[in-house]
Amino acid sequence: MVEKPTPETSDEAIAVEVQLGNADLFGVLVERYEQKLLRYGRKYLSRREDIEDMVQDTFISAYRNIQSFNTSLRFSPWIYRIAHNAFVNALRKNDRGLVLMDFDTLLSYHVKDETVETERDVAELRSMLDHGLEKLPAKYREVLVLHYFEDLSYKDIGDVLKIPLGTVSIRIKRAKEELRKYIHELP
Repeated sequence: MVEKPTPETSDEAIAVEVQLGNADLFGVLVERYEQKLLRYGRKYLSRREDIEDMVQDTFISAYRNIQSFNTSLRFSPWIYRIAHNAFVNALRKNDRGLVLMDFDTLLSYHVKDETVETERDVAELRSMLDHGLEKLPAKYREVLVLHYFEDLSYKDIGDVLKIPLGTVSIRIKRAKEELRKYIHELP
């Protein structure tokens, strides 16, 4: 039994404890995933309040369904799948399309000695990515987000999206090809 989890305690071990009735430990999972899921939500929704609501709904759903979590599998794809469903359902409910990724958040880093030229380069990169990603179909955009921005493996992406591993690989390959085309079309 895990009394007080350490940073090295696996998510799966904590989930087992929650399944055994130690509900207070679910807070550790919330702490570990809240910022990640908020960041992930920015890829789908634009209003912070909507994102926060969906992340809260994700945690409520995860807690209610923790008994169905198979602790021999990894926890992160399971929670991302719940979040993915929440964000997609919110989009359908609101009848909105996917919004652009927030590249200000993804690429924001400040170096004290940044030159005007470097800032111009970063702005140009953001513009190119925005231009390309806004044109990608959702199925291509989401695999890029999960792999490159959420650092999920192809297997984990397959688990999140409920698609075969081969399909993940093909979508990532096609997404990169499409993105290259859109970026090369820029003036």
